[in-house]
Amino acid sequence: MTPTPALKPLLLAMLLLGSAAVFAEAPGAAKPLAELTRGLQPQPGFIQLWRDVEQGRVLLSVTALDQPFLLLSSLPYALGSNDVGLDRGQPGELRMVRFEKHGKRLFLVQDNTRYTARSADRDERAAVNESFAGAVLWSGEILASEPAGASAPPAPASTKAGPPAGGAAGATQAPQGSAHLVDFSSFLLADWHGVAAKLDENKQGAYRVDAARSAVLAAQAKSFPDNVELEAILTFQGPGQAEFVRQVAADPASLSLRQHISLVRLPDAGYQPRAYHPSSGGFDTGYFDFATPLAGSIDVRWQVRHRLEKTDPTAAVSAVKKPIVYYVDRGAPEPVRSALLDGARWWSSAFAKAGFKDAFRVELLPEGADAMDIRYNMIHWVHRATRGWSYGNALADPRSGQIIRGAVTLGSQRVRQDILIAESLLAPYGKGADGAKAQLAEQMALARLRQLAAHEVGHTLGFAHNFAASRYGNGNGSVMDYPHPVLKLNGAGEVDLAEAYGVGVGVWDDYIVNYIYGQFGAGKQEEAALDRLRAGAKAAKLAYVSDGDARAPGASHPDGLLWDFGPDSIKTWDQLTAVRQRALQTFSMDVLPDARQSGELEARLVPIYLLQRYQGEALARLIGGGEFDYGSSGDIKDGIARSGVRITPAAVQRQALARLTDSLRAEYLALPAKLLDVLTPPAQGYERGREYFGTRMNSVFDAFSAVEAASAQSAGFLLDAGRLNRLAWQHARDAQQLGVRETLGLLLQRTWQRGPVGAGVAGGEAVQLAANWVLLDAMLNLLDGAKLHPQVDAELRQQVREFGQWLAKNPGKDVVAHSRKQAATLIAQYLADPRSVKLRPLPAIPPGAPI
Repeated sequence: MTPTPALKPLLLAMLLLGSAAVFAEAPGAAKPLAELTRGLQPQPGFIQLWRDVEQGRVLLSVTALDQPFLLLSSLPYALGSNDVGLDRGQPGELRMVRFEKHGKRLFLVQDNTRYTARSADRDERAAVNESFAGAVLWSGEILASEPAGASAPPAPASTKAGPPAGGAAGATQAPQGSAHLVDFSSFLLADWHGVAAKLDENKQGAYRVDAARSAVLAAQAKSFPDNVELEAILTFQGPGQAEFVRQVAADPASLSLRQHISLVRLPDAGYQPRAYHPSSGGFDTGYFDFATPLAGSIDVRWQVRHRLEKTDPTAAVSAVKKPIVYYVDRGAPEPVRSALLDGARWWSSAFAKAGFKDAFRVELLPEGADAMDIRYNMIHWVHRATRGWSYGNALADPRSGQIIRGAVTLGSQRVRQDILIAESLLAPYGKGADGAKAQLAEQMALARLRQLAAHEVGHTLGFAHNFAASRYGNGNGSVMDYPHPVLKLNGAGEVDLAEAYGVGVGVWDDYIVNYIYGQFGAGKQEEAALDRLRAGAKAAKLAYVSDGDARAPGASHPDGLLWDFGPDSIKTWDQLTAVRQRALQTFSMDVLPDARQSGELEARLVPIYLLQRYQGEALARLIGGGEFDYGSSGDIKDGIARSGVRITPAAVQRQALARLTDSLRAEYLALPAKLLDVLTPPAQGYERGREYFGTRMNSVFDAFSAVEAASAQSAGFLLDAGRLNRLAWQHARDAQQLGVRETLGLLLQRTWQRGPVGAGVAGGEAVQLAANWVLLDAMLNLLDGAKLHPQVDAELRQQVREFGQWLAKNPGKDVVAHSRKQAATLIAQYLADPRSVKLRPLPAIPPGAPI
């Protein structure tokens, strides 16, 4: 029958419902988002997520497509090997990424932030983007899509610890479109931190993630308004045969670590970046901007720094909108914890002097807080199998230099090395000792730890090393230098450690905080204020030399020195010579606590015997050395910086050379007889490690190896190719300056060509011969290294030839004669046919740094 008008809507509704039912039941049909997430734990926030603990999955609901954000990996659980370098709390590479939709899949794409065009012209921007490769990091199937907000759960309650006062700045919410549900688990189970690559790089073998023994930790997934925090356990399968993994892992073939992933909203546009200046004392980040006017540089660099804003920008001193807050690892025990809190807090005074009231704070991490949460600036107390370096990482927005997070890694065994050095200098464990000296040793180590905490936090604030700061004021001048303990003898001739390390930040540190964080307006006003600050630093003689001109053994800047102290390298050398002599004379079993096995005495001898290793490098910097300034062309024209290199005066170079050549003489190198007589081989179950001198005498102490290590140190500094090339050039320009011939001539006169060693020196002639052979090996290795300019090589080669002739004419007696004859033969053979001679490498030197 024909339906009446009243029945038509009802029949139509029934027909539609029937069609929908058929569609819903069709095989392979997509399920709605609400059904796919039913029963799961929702986490609204920057990116809404669901925890699927039962299936070990994390589902993301992505609404903002083509909206960039930051991605960071870190390691909450790590390997524990300083040599490999995979530490607990270690941050990885900060990447700028975004989600793209292609068909039924979402792509996670990393943008190439190194090359850009900051232009209003879309085509100009596109031309650069199309010229340099980006990267698709991951793709996943879209499980469901629906209008954004349709299935949104209620807003989350605050976290147990509460949001930190510092950390990443928030931004306005991105535009909302469709919500696309994806399973993000496969991304979390991939090695984004580069663990396998790091193991391979350090020759530990080829490792790969074993999916069957890896899992997403869904219960730990968290989403906040500006960040998402995700974690997985990754098990790396590999050969397990290499030294470092065998040293630290429960099963070296199965390394289980945890990888943390942070997804972070980009900071908003309110931050005012500061142009980087080469004499600022800071770190930079940047990019190549192809939209720069033709006369400008495309190399754009911004100062790396936290966002810090006064509530009243016009006031000289003002409270801040959001303070910078750092958190100390709860795993740090006392008295270490208090030392870390105290040292890191030193920076608060510098911020106060720069006009920021209560702007910098350091607190203990709240109980229950996640130390990997990117909102927390962290000071991690990290354990490793051996002592090693500490680090400060400033993770910054690549577009502007704004620091998103500071992450400090402090190796726990360094403090024990400081105590070992102090005990070896003080010998506090003799009979009748009252414990005062042992307490002083611990106090020195804690003083160093305070300085270390301030130093590494300084890096995370955007500050670079200043290795010239030891030349001025406040103990070691700046916490951004590497400090050697300030050692001296008191009136009674005893080693004095009472003021070994400075307290608080120095004048350089006040300068860099003001320069990098101070508020001076904008544009020309800011530029003029910064110019005045640099001019003031010059007037105050605040020198600045950083890593590029300090770390190489042959570096030329006399002030770019690691682990030195004092304004005059020669005077400090003489001061440390007296301290070293006293420490070796008093070195005995009293430097070792009663419970330690006696063989450990050798390890305590190493830093005392090599006490002047860093000051020896300071002497070498004077030889062929020259000062220069960092700056801009404008600074030089305005008199703020000087151009060119100012060669070290000839008289100073010769004084340094005389002292450094003396360190290759038996009188310096020989150990006191009573010290040699107490050295005992390691006990059963113990063995020598890297902190000991090598030995070719089986279990007993090898004095030759100690002498050779010390000689290799001095010879390596003196016979650096860059240094000899500079000596040749400075002598060519000025005949009154030290040159290659004079340098090598004095070296040979003080060693091979010297007279007999006095009878009072224990094993004197044998010690001198050991040093002589290291020097000759260093000379031949220098010739074989092909790093000398041809004319410098010719000059050195001729001098070696003449030395060989001298050896033949001056054969000497007894053991000296044997060495001279063999040396003459070796020289002649090498000069005639270098390929016929297998040169000996220089002896290994036990590690000194870090101290």
